Amino acid sequence: MTEEAVRVRVEGRAGRITLNRPRALNALNHAMVERIAEALDAWEHDPAVTAVVVDGAGERGLCAGGDVRAIREDALRGELTAPLAFWRDEYTLNARIARYPKPYVALMDGIVMGGGVGISAHGSVRVVTERSLVAMPETGIGFVPDVGGTYLLSRAPGELGTHLALTGRPVGAGDALLCGLADHYVPSAELPALVEALAQAPVGEDAATTVARLAHPAPEGELAAQRGWIDACWSAPTVEEALERLQESGEPDAKETAEAVRGRSPLALKTTLAAVRRARALTSLEAVLDQEYRVSAHALTWPDLSEGVRAQVVDKDRAPKWVPATLDAVTDEAVAEAFVPLGEGRELGLA
Repeated sequence: MTEEAVRVRVEGRAGRITLNRPRALNALNHAMVERIAEALDAWEHDPAVTAVVVDGAGERGLCAGGDVRAIREDALRGELTAPLAFWRDEYTLNARIARYPKPYVALMDGIVMGGGVGISAHGSVRVVTERSLVAMPETGIGFVPDVGGTYLLSRAPGELGTHLALTGRPVGAGDALLCGLADHYVPSAELPALVEALAQAPVGEDAATTVARLAHPAPEGELAAQRGWIDACWSAPTVEEALERLQESGEPDAKETAEAVRGRSPLALKTTLAAVRRARALTSLEAVLDQEYRVSAHALTWPDLSEGVRAQVVDKDRAPKWVPATLDAVTDEAVAEAFVPLGEGRELGLA
């Protein structure tokens, strides 16, 4: 793989995986997903490796998500095979991480978004720092949270997950812990010592114990104090009613949230709300990933995905022209279409 986009090695008793595309903020592509899966295969039955540690190269973060530029280019050409193959292997990897038989320690330092959440927040030991910014920002590019994101967010306390799914808002360490996206807080300056401790951990000491021993109390987040209006507004049956409640709540933060949400793809917003609520009723991560794959396959044909990536990533004019342009123009039938089975031989089929 060109320039070793994923660095794989063993240090002491730890298998190390480092995403190594810092100029692209370690955005995931298909080859990187395959390389991570190969490493997990190699270490699963290797007695010399007692834990896996995942981090990102560079100063900005673990991973900004999937390579959406490439997905957009394929979609514009009508070439859907490559994105679907990527998602199939990526979502399969997400499920594999969640069920991995050895401790999987994810260092969620800096930016951790989209696909970055998928390779970290399903791990058994998830570490955030004072630099962590964790988000599922898909509605801003005309897409729907995937990589098991709707599974994680649907299980956050109250309506916090709904809030994060629709707004795409990044959260810091304290709020990531509150929402169940992380387990421990370690200052970023102490991560090298943590990695060394994992590599040299005494025989018989589990990686979770090692991390807990070196963890600190996390800084207080913001969401706990906002639970009142978040739960009251986002429990609404529709996106339109939720926005009305946000606007009328009297809370400045709620009003700002409403304004921010109105700039996102109407079709993606309504589909995301449905996806999170459907995910609550599904009993396993695998079942939710199956649903997400179905939604992603349908969303690949939406004009909004290509337009959202253009506006946010390619041209960066931050002025997407959504189709439909308004929430009231998105019908219940259009949302339901995103969940229609793909047909025999085309489903992900993890559950």
